[in-house]
Amino acid sequence: MTDEVAKAVKECARAAKGAAPSLAGATDEAVDAALRGMADRLLAHRDDVLEANRQDVDAARKAGMSAGLLDRLTITDERLTEMADQLRLLASVPHPERTLPVSTLDGGLRLVERRRPVGVIGANYEARPNVTVDVASQLVKSRNAGVLRTGSAALGSATRLLDVVIRPALVEAGIDEHVVQLVPRAEREAAAELVALPDLVPLVILRGSGDSTRSLALTAAQHGVRTLAHADGGGVLYVDEKADHETVRSLVVASLDRLGVCNRLNLLLIHDAVHDDVWPVVSEALAERGVTPSLPPYEHAIGYEWALDSDREATVTVARVSGVAEAVRIANEETSGLAAGIATEDAATAEAFFDGYQGTGVFWNAPTRLLDGFKLLGVPETGINLDKVPGPRGPVTYTDLYVRQYAVLPAGR
Repeated sequence: MTDEVAKAVKECARAAKGAAPSLAGATDEAVDAALRGMADRLLAHRDDVLEANRQDVDAARKAGMSAGLLDRLTITDERLTEMADQLRLLASVPHPERTLPVSTLDGGLRLVERRRPVGVIGANYEARPNVTVDVASQLVKSRNAGVLRTGSAALGSATRLLDVVIRPALVEAGIDEHVVQLVPRAEREAAAELVALPDLVPLVILRGSGDSTRSLALTAAQHGVRTLAHADGGGVLYVDEKADHETVRSLVVASLDRLGVCNRLNLLLIHDAVHDDVWPVVSEALAERGVTPSLPPYEHAIGYEWALDSDREATVTVARVSGVAEAVRIANEETSGLAAGIATEDAATAEAFFDGYQGTGVFWNAPTRLLDGFKLLGVPETGINLDKVPGPRGPVTYTDLYVRQYAVLPAGR
């Protein structure tokens, strides 16, 4: 069985690499026409897509999937329309300049920076069928072919999206339909195979639970494959002693509109001096969302990511802190480093929080749910990268999916 899975993944990778030049050489107009075509076909085949998704959701529910994960898996009529809107928006945004002047060298030679597609980019992601469209569209916009691998729960929805939305739109735009591949196998071994093909798929986007993503990143490193990893999540909110109570209430409510997502409120830190006064406000806001506070003494790590807990995902950890310094320390050392926010009316305290927190996104009187490519940057994302190295960090979009090439040209050319 493992040999069959490996063969299937490699066939997808070879097909994508063979088709990649068709996309790399496509005009801006063709790329954007493909994206608009995907939007049109998504709406035209609405019933077909929703039916495939209903079958996935029904099977997952019978298998005991938790409510939060079922929410991730579900494509509602409204979400489908939003997916089409995002495709149209992506088609309308400018393409990055492919050649940028850098300097003039001795003898009048010109140095320019060329931005080139990676070639083939892989993506391994959880049971979220909308991500199939998000990632495929970002790859097409950046002129990279792709090999997508999703969890078994969403494979039916992803297959239908590829067959009736993505590939036909590519063909209509004059682009080889094989530039986007979907691994047709449900086995988890397919993910490990995808990160072991450096000559075919040199870069893989990893999304999912922290443990699985870290394991795949290690396997990728052993095979010389680079990764953009979106692993652990969980938003932090620090309630300062100078926080406005109505602001705190609105932040808690807004941060818990969906429980199965990475940027939801996960850890609530409250200043000792105002804890007793603000607690009724916080308690009421949590109750409004049907969320239970986890209070000391804890039986879990303080930064435990509740979104991944099938039994207790409707939970938020609450802790008292002595001030902004302790809140920053906990956010930096005890959580994933995805996002943290502060509720305060004091600008100096907010600045101290911003200067101290090292994570990917930081927010002042704003919910961590805003850490999202579409909400922040107006385009879909391939994921949120937490790496503390130069390169794409935070929401990764089509503008990040290129490699740099230096070119030296004759004077005047």
